[in-house]
Amino acid sequence: MSVRELVVLGTASQVPTRHRNHNGYLLRWDGEGILFDPGEGTQRQMLRAGVAAHDLNRICVTHFHGDHCLGLAGVIQRINLDKVPHEITAHYPRSGRRFFDRLRYATAYRETVELTEVPVAADGVLAVTPGYTLHARKLSHPVESYGYRVVEPDGRRMLPDRLAAHGIKGPDVGRIQREGALDGVPLEAVSEVRRGQRFAFVMDTRLCDGVYALAEGCDLLVIESTFLDEDEELAVEHGHLTAGQAARVARESRVRHLVLTHFSQRYTDPDEFERQARAAGYEGELTVAHDLLRVPLPKRR
Repeated sequence: MSVRELVVLGTASQVPTRHRNHNGYLLRWDGEGILFDPGEGTQRQMLRAGVAAHDLNRICVTHFHGDHCLGLAGVIQRINLDKVPHEITAHYPRSGRRFFDRLRYATAYRETVELTEVPVAADGVLAVTPGYTLHARKLSHPVESYGYRVVEPDGRRMLPDRLAAHGIKGPDVGRIQREGALDGVPLEAVSEVRRGQRFAFVMDTRLCDGVYALAEGCDLLVIESTFLDEDEELAVEHGHLTAGQAARVARESRVRHLVLTHFSQRYTDPDEFERQARAAGYEGELTVAHDLLRVPLPKRR
């Protein structure tokens, strides 16, 4: 059975707290797992969340600040220790290759797994698979940073009333799907477009075109909201978003489910992030993330 869900491994920005680990997010997409921004402690959080090294197929790093990448060393070594039988692909900003190399080879270990590096140097498509296309867009942060977007190809939904009107039933339904037409009846006459699901991951950034491009029309948007709105000047100075800014992006981009995360240690009331997001006019499904939370992608409309 296909599973599409976000597993939150950590939600703290800059430094961990008593209740929040450094960043870490696993997107389960049918039979694949994409690990985003493994901060310090990710390997242990994976254990607590029931995520195995074998569940990983890709690692996507937005940028090379420690809270988003210091867990790479442990995760990569665990992948090799467990002898994951399939290839793992790693994406990260090409300008930070020296940091990736240092983390990949931080200590001595035996390499048993093929880890393919596909660095990001510009906006565009990083990978095309049968189940999704992975895109990257540049963000605005003091160091080079990219966000990621997963897009399922559009499909078609068969319409029983139209099939019946054309006398198409049984094995012929599969045939028209495969061949695109049957006895002069085009597939478009008995079906409609089924929009592919969309997911975006937006971390450390100011408001910029890349944020909106990533968020546009997403079923699930995971986005940083490091600061509350009263600290917007600090957010701009350090290259971050506030809860209200993140919510306005979601509202204007027609996001169905908004997940706020990457919280500064200065705040002790997580409910305030939700209050400010609602005050900014976002009316969709809203989650203020906490460690080890699981968030399913919304059901198709």
